[in-house]
Amino acid sequence: MDFPPLDWSRIKTYPLRERPNKVRAEEFARPWSKGGSLKVFLDTLPDALAARDFCALAAAMAEATRRKKPVVVCMGAHLVKCGLGPVVVDLMRRGVVSCVAMNGAGAIHDFELALIGQTSEDVQRGLDDGSFGMAEETGRLMNAAIKDGLNQGIGCGRALGEAVVKGNLPNRELSILNAGVTVNVPVTVHIAIGTDIIHQHPTCDGGVLGEASYLDFQRFAAVVAALGDGGVLLNIGSAVVMPEVFLKALSVARNLGCKVENFTTATMDMIRQYRPTENIVRRPVHKGGKGYYIVGHHELMLPLLAASVIEQL
Repeated sequence: MDFPPLDWSRIKTYPLRERPNKVRAEEFARPWSKGGSLKVFLDTLPDALAARDFCALAAAMAEATRRKKPVVVCMGAHLVKCGLGPVVVDLMRRGVVSCVAMNGAGAIHDFELALIGQTSEDVQRGLDDGSFGMAEETGRLMNAAIKDGLNQGIGCGRALGEAVVKGNLPNRELSILNAGVTVNVPVTVHIAIGTDIIHQHPTCDGGVLGEASYLDFQRFAAVVAALGDGGVLLNIGSAVVMPEVFLKALSVARNLGCKVENFTTATMDMIRQYRPTENIVRRPVHKGGKGYYIVGHHELMLPLLAASVIEQL
């Protein structure tokens, strides 16, 4: 087969300035000058990619706060272990965060910190000798609190918060559960049976856990129903439980006729994962709204996001 050379002299070109370009010099970052403020720092970020998404998310949270629309934080346990509970508590007290929804492990770490100012055991060491998850006080106090709360008709998050407050736990000011009661912000706990250390305790009652967590699911769905037209939902560090819970709560709200459209969602995590991408960022805003996925370490990204929102308020 013979392939004679193409005639390159016939190639058509056009002026560079007529080409649509995705990168513009006016969008570039600006070097830092010593002594500047946080607002100045934010203004120096490039208007591109993740920096653009980050600033848009902060702006959406600030606008939702001004308009008294819900700003919901769904979270995994790692957020608490990174020492970020006080950041979430501060946003609750400022009226920025209007609901916190967490998995069972998040509640455990939060409760232990309120109780003794420490949490997070050495899993490998405990697993090797069968002591993993067998801390007496954690299981006994939390299971009792959930049962007592259920007898009063309240869900898991509120029940644990009441236990922190009434027990006058020494480090309660660090606790998201505590703030849920003292600031009167809904805190819901979404339990997957068998995933948490208090389920191993001899005082555990699976029926109580299920019913108390189900009450929280119903309460969470009511918050989700109000997200439309400007609300914001963040999923921080939960790969499976909270993305699934949110998707079902959203379906319930829409099934009951609530117009949950034109709102903002975002996942903040250290890697990109399937369920947060689909159940938080893409599917919920298909009918209107915007979803973001911001990758980075929680201990850096959440304080920066919180500070960015506060600067705009």
